[in-house]
Amino acid sequence: MRHRVSLPPPSGPPLRGHLPFADAPTVPDPVEVNSRWLTRGGRPWFPVSGEFHYSRYPAREWEEELLKMKAGGVTAVASYVIWIHHEETEGRVRFDADRDLRRFARLCARHGLDFIPRIGPWSHAEVRGGGLPDWVLARTTAPRTDDPAYLSAVRPWWEAIASQLDGLDRAHGGPIVAIQIENELYDQPGHLRTLKRMAQEAGLSAPLWTSTAWGGVHLPDDELLPLYGGYPEAFWTEADGGWPDTCRKHFFFTHQRDDEGIGADLRPTTVRGTDPDTHADRFPWATCELGGGMAVAYHRRPRVDAADIGALGLTKIGCGSVWQGYYMFHGGTNPAGERTTLQESHATAYPNDLPVLTYDFRAPLGEYGQYRPSYDELRLQHLLLADFGEVIAPMRSVLPDGRPRGQHDRDTLRWAVRGDGRTSGFLFVTNHQPHEPLPDHPDTSFTIGFPEAPPLTLPSTPATVPTGAYFCWPLRLDVAGLRLDWATAQPVCTIVDDDGRTVLVLAATDGIAPELALDTGTVRAVATPPGTDVATVTDGDRILITGLRPGTDALVETETPAGDRVAVLVLDATTARTAYRGEAWGAQRLVLCPDGVVFDAPNGEVRIHPRSSQDEGPRARTAVPSVSLSVLPAPPRPPTTPGATVKESQDGALTRYTLVPDEDAPTVPAVTLTALRPAGPAPTPETGVLGRASAPADEHYDTKAAVYRVDVPATRAGTPTPPGSDLLRLHWTGDVARAYVGDTLVADQFFTGRPWDIALDRLPPGEPLTLRILPLAADAAVQLPVTPPAGVAELRHAERITTRTWRLGTT
Repeated sequence: MRHRVSLPPPSGPPLRGHLPFADAPTVPDPVEVNSRWLTRGGRPWFPVSGEFHYSRYPAREWEEELLKMKAGGVTAVASYVIWIHHEETEGRVRFDADRDLRRFARLCARHGLDFIPRIGPWSHAEVRGGGLPDWVLARTTAPRTDDPAYLSAVRPWWEAIASQLDGLDRAHGGPIVAIQIENELYDQPGHLRTLKRMAQEAGLSAPLWTSTAWGGVHLPDDELLPLYGGYPEAFWTEADGGWPDTCRKHFFFTHQRDDEGIGADLRPTTVRGTDPDTHADRFPWATCELGGGMAVAYHRRPRVDAADIGALGLTKIGCGSVWQGYYMFHGGTNPAGERTTLQESHATAYPNDLPVLTYDFRAPLGEYGQYRPSYDELRLQHLLLADFGEVIAPMRSVLPDGRPRGQHDRDTLRWAVRGDGRTSGFLFVTNHQPHEPLPDHPDTSFTIGFPEAPPLTLPSTPATVPTGAYFCWPLRLDVAGLRLDWATAQPVCTIVDDDGRTVLVLAATDGIAPELALDTGTVRAVATPPGTDVATVTDGDRILITGLRPGTDALVETETPAGDRVAVLVLDATTARTAYRGEAWGAQRLVLCPDGVVFDAPNGEVRIHPRSSQDEGPRARTAVPSVSLSVLPAPPRPPTTPGATVKESQDGALTRYTLVPDEDAPTVPAVTLTALRPAGPAPTPETGVLGRASAPADEHYDTKAAVYRVDVPATRAGTPTPPGSDLLRLHWTGDVARAYVGDTLVADQFFTGRPWDIALDRLPPGEPLTLRILPLAADAAVQLPVTPPAGVAELRHAERITTRTWRLGTT
């Protein structure tokens, strides 16, 4: 089927100067916002923000985790400043250790990351009281309003925040690019205005002041930049509600920004502050909470897969987003409270029971820094935005006439185009959604009309868009003097090699043959990789290249009429998801590596973190495996690393370096598992707020849980166990589980069918763990992706996964 759309001409310039946002006058790259996109230094700017709660993660590991986020394409780190984490007891404000806000912000600055403090006072964040300390709630009967008793508590708290961030604003060269006021407050515009004034009076400063805008929020006119969200699943809906339509909508191309489902359990769904499109003509479509994963509540435990997260993110770009913001990008663990536990719960009149400690969120980077496949899916998109976001941001999203008839239409192909209104654009297709697979679309082609250029039709021969596919294809993309009329492969990034040649890297789509169409007016010579299937045909003003077999050797080399050399490298879909780009050994380089890569430019080092993702299946490592990475351009000298010999070889157009350990690592002592007591009968189900199932009470872990002892011998001196690299992985069945060292709760989990990881470096060395697992009652009103047998609670297997972080420098 041929799908068609004609792009309209430009509708006129965006509104400028109508919003009261201003950057510091002395900065070299002022941040500004018009009605359609943001700019930085006068150029369109497409930020990527990721949420990482510093107070839910050990401070000693912050720097490495921030570098992981940066390598994943995040340009700005957002974090709630959770009041109850800092001032659980009135007057005792803590900014020490894992609460050291200033150190966290300075680490962002050190590594070129913007910082976005979300200062509340109410945050939600699945925290007790939404982050408001108990003593604040005892002081006022009207929190989150202009009640003087409430504001008198907020004022000194914000002055404390301002003191911590003093000198870290843009005027002083700091990283704070935006500040969020409150969260999910839909009906108090006057209070939001008051809070912004109070924050400014306290000394806080940023070029952008933001607010969440879902749920038909009523914002004070032009005071706050509205930020939107969208999740592939939701823990906050009913256990028997199925996949929410408010989540389903995010896998369609639409120009409706609002998501009335986020936080709907905490507000009347019949009350809406504004029409959902009120802000569309005055503000750009910016986001702060695209689901990087999803938390689990006791009553509802959604499963979110990497493709769900990747498809949603790409769809939002196609819809018109100019700021991709993810919640969460990095998981964490609730701190231990001094007076109470600090999670959202029925006990504090909130509608969901959350685990006491874990806030993993199935994020791209997990509770202990584990890499997840969703990290690779999003990184691929962020590489695209790093190079071409400046071009995409001003482009309008255009929807075809032949759109799906409704949210339950699974048969109509979902697609859109972002175009410049003249000659060029990007084609977006999403053929994936959770839970209900979308069908193949055979014999598919697209024809896109442009106001100032001939239409483009692609592919050259209709192709099948396979189930599960989602992609972005370029339309008249200019790269260093070469015009790519179109390609059936997604742009990844560009890189310049040592000879000054620009290489455009593309990612093929599984199931669709990659084709390149080059504008003959920009090509003086072209050379294709050897192979009997590769064909180059000149047809009028276009050179069509077909038959490419994607991979590291699928390099098409061209020379422009100006004599510049431009190459196109077409990677297969799997290899493309191993792509990183960053400053390595003194230059920007493309690195292909299936493991985690961080670029530590201040220290002149690249570090490799071997993966231990749950989604890759259990694999115990008692010896250090070889690690390889392929690099373009190759450094002047091969990298070196202590404890390994680096072997060099060719990997198509790249140079491969394989790290062969000089010797096996010392054997990692295995864990031993001892069953101490079988489970008793499952606790009788209880319900709480909104009639939802409540988590079993603490006493049931003492009387009805299956109990196991796990002995984890300390490794002998010299065993490589850098932070986060020594994991205990538990394969278990039941309803809920807790891990203790002595009487101290150190980890917990609600069953979802996935293994349970615990970082051993956070536990006292050599101390045994006691695991307590409760069975699920047969009549529990709980939604699970995998239902365990009723009445069964058992730990089937425990394994230790130890990996070594490799540090690569050059001599």
